[in-house]
Amino acid sequence: MIANDIQTILPELLLSVFAMLALIGAVYTGKDKLTLPLTWATAAIMALMALWIGTTNESATAFNGMFLSDAYARFAKVAILIAAAAILVAGAEPMARRGLAKFEYPILIALATVGMMVMVSAGDLMSLYMGLELQSLSLYVVASMNRDSVKSTEAGMKYFVLGALSSGLLLYGASLVYGYAGTTLFTGIISAASDGQLALGLLVGLVFVSAGLAFKISAVPFHMWTPDVYEGSPTPVTAFFATAPKLAAMGLFARVLYDAFGAAVSDWQQVITILAVLSMFLGAIAAIGQTNIKRLMAYSSIAHMGFALLGLASGTEYGVQAMLVYMAIYLTMNVGTFAFIMSMERDGKPVTDIAALNQFSKVEPLKALAMLVLLFSLAGVPPMVGFFGKLYVLNAAVQGGLTWLAVAGVVASVIGAFYYLRIVYFMYFGETESNVETPMSPGAWVMLMGSAAIMVLGVVNLFGIEGAAAAAAQALVN
Repeated sequence: MIANDIQTILPELLLSVFAMLALIGAVYTGKDKLTLPLTWATAAIMALMALWIGTTNESATAFNGMFLSDAYARFAKVAILIAAAAILVAGAEPMARRGLAKFEYPILIALATVGMMVMVSAGDLMSLYMGLELQSLSLYVVASMNRDSVKSTEAGMKYFVLGALSSGLLLYGASLVYGYAGTTLFTGIISAASDGQLALGLLVGLVFVSAGLAFKISAVPFHMWTPDVYEGSPTPVTAFFATAPKLAAMGLFARVLYDAFGAAVSDWQQVITILAVLSMFLGAIAAIGQTNIKRLMAYSSIAHMGFALLGLASGTEYGVQAMLVYMAIYLTMNVGTFAFIMSMERDGKPVTDIAALNQFSKVEPLKALAMLVLLFSLAGVPPMVGFFGKLYVLNAAVQGGLTWLAVAGVVASVIGAFYYLRIVYFMYFGETESNVETPMSPGAWVMLMGSAAIMVLGVVNLFGIEGAAAAAAQALVN
């Protein structure tokens, strides 16, 4: 039995062992001197693991159902590993150039990734919490990695305090669910929820668990940490916050809703609908007045999480597929966008003011064109791939009988397009000459150009993610 369990969790186990060995090696061989090679090695191992997991077709469970390895978990893990590796590659040089190259950085990212992989494979409330806390504890530290910056320290403290609050909400909800269901296994909870009317205690527990998970995806009204943490953290860390953890939290959210409370769709659908509407509109409206591009991207992520929740709110298998497709596209767009934001500097210091991009197209026409494509895709302008991501989740809402929610999504998308197009306006029609520099490593340049190319070329067949997402959704819902 234990041999089968170990085989099932082997990717997570190997990445954990690598992180611990890397920590010991860095401590005993000169610490920060190994940061750059360690960063590249971590990214390479993550990419290899993504390839390994992606070519595996067998489904299995471990530890009596506490850990699940199915098509849904594999889809999420591959996306998480690729996003984490891409951010490590793109951010390696900016971290070194600004004196933030600490050996702890790639190790903490690796441990956070392990936590995320556990999250999307959780089949029990206890394994859910273990994965969630491993991810969170690692991210608390990297958020405040720039110890010479007051904003970075403030970002880490805010994330820690509010993260502790969300963990408390989640644990309280989990205790209520356990009290009324008599088990922490999702299979046991869904059996208890299937016995006629959902018990009031289970319903209250579901609401508290949903609140805790909504914090992790920065859904309104649990979004308050996002703008400050995005602004205060070092930009490569912000890029990581905006990508892999979002997919992991959204994947876990769907796992809980369908695996544990799949028999009570009508009960949780109302909660998810409210979260989606509030997130879409607050993210779209609050970003309009932002002049700091990192804060703007924070509100952008809030709005995008609202759109992803549209798929979950539909309560259907197609809705889960739409959510997974949307999140995969969202990750790709953000990797490229943040590869550019990480490179923005003036006199060796990072620049985040949007106005600094005035007439940037005259200085760097190719990079400006790539950003134009990515920003159009983020706004959902056809024929970019981002448009089809939004079309997927809007169609899922309509098929789920939530036509009014789809209409609200269209309105929010139109409002949100303004602040993306404003950046394009600055780059091409700004009043003053751009004085921002964008030195990029070959890895970061590939991330920027590659993601922009995907946003254009992906309209053909979305590079096959539709079929993988459909298989993942079927594994979760059925």
